[in-house]
Amino acid sequence: MNLTRALATTQSFLPVDESHLNKFASIAVPERLLLGPGPSNSHPDVLKALALPPIGHLDPFYVDLMGEVQELLRYAWQTDNRLTLPMSGTGSAAMEATIANSVEPGEKVLVAINGYFGNRLADMADRYRADVQTINKAWGEAFSLDEIEAALIKHRPAIFAMVHAETSTGVCHPMEGIGDICKKYDCLLLLDTVTSLGGVPLFLDKWGVDLAYSCSQKGLSCPPGLGPFTISPRAEEKLNSRQGKVPNWYLDVSLLNKYWGSDRVYHHTAPVNMNFGIREALRLLSEEGLANSWKRHRNNAEALWSGLDKLGIELHVKKDLRLSTLTTVKIPEGIDGKAFTLYLLDKYGIEIGGGLGDLAGKVWRIGLMGYNSTSENVKKVLNIFESDLPRFSK
Repeated sequence: MNLTRALATTQSFLPVDESHLNKFASIAVPERLLLGPGPSNSHPDVLKALALPPIGHLDPFYVDLMGEVQELLRYAWQTDNRLTLPMSGTGSAAMEATIANSVEPGEKVLVAINGYFGNRLADMADRYRADVQTINKAWGEAFSLDEIEAALIKHRPAIFAMVHAETSTGVCHPMEGIGDICKKYDCLLLLDTVTSLGGVPLFLDKWGVDLAYSCSQKGLSCPPGLGPFTISPRAEEKLNSRQGKVPNWYLDVSLLNKYWGSDRVYHHTAPVNMNFGIREALRLLSEEGLANSWKRHRNNAEALWSGLDKLGIELHVKKDLRLSTLTTVKIPEGIDGKAFTLYLLDKYGIEIGGGLGDLAGKVWRIGLMGYNSTSENVKKVLNIFESDLPRFSK
């Protein structure tokens, strides 16, 4: 078959009428202020980094940048863990990576559930055929050390999994002493830091955390697409002594280690530009300084809490357990909560979140994360709540 005939044959399979495709114009994204549970608005410098020309994922420049991202992540988490890297996927991929690499079929995994994402941890562990046991608290409360120790004694799990910053409830779980209890009963501590990294004090090594994960789009103010992941030497030992392969090839850290470790052996085509973005986001965090970032988030959160209190609006979580990055606000009686969130988006371009699971229809979730944690945004929200919320009484 000659070339002319081949082209003619190929064209016979093309759509006859393509005129309807002309309706698609260039993307014009509406301006939004993202004050919900995530994502947050990306820092302009991060967006500039994302727009840089892509290069090969084994290019020497990129290989050097990979090392910088790892070093900056260790700083943000306050850990010396060798195996610290951004998973090519969202925070849920990093979440699954902690389970996939640490759990073997039949092993006991104890999950502390006091919100939506504790349930997700339990679901993931079950899918990897763990013997999943749970302890439960009301959504908005935290576990005591005595409750955790009693559960560890009862179940003797290989892994104890919990959420540090529960995005569904706005609880920041106290961590002092939990790692010590886990070591006492010879189990690994797995921690969800999705809504705390960058905005809330985190000390993985000091707390004795063995596995942790997060995301790029909240406290780091980078678009969604990467899931920071870290594993302690103690957890590495467990990984290396597995009876079988990690059942998820893409998230297998023993394979990824060859790419992110000293060998730099190809594993998958990494999202190069996303790593440009997270590298810039982490650089900005280090430039501000962790202590300064934590203080900024706390000051702005407290200003929001105080302002809402003056308006007579109740918060869901008691003050000593509240997250600085996300506040759960009780929807006042007689207010159509969903209508108000739609109004904020339509009139002001402001996004806030509604409740999940047990809190659906009961709370709003207001995020002040990363680049969005500013006094100006606090004032904007409070002014709108004061002037416009009364119109939404049922």
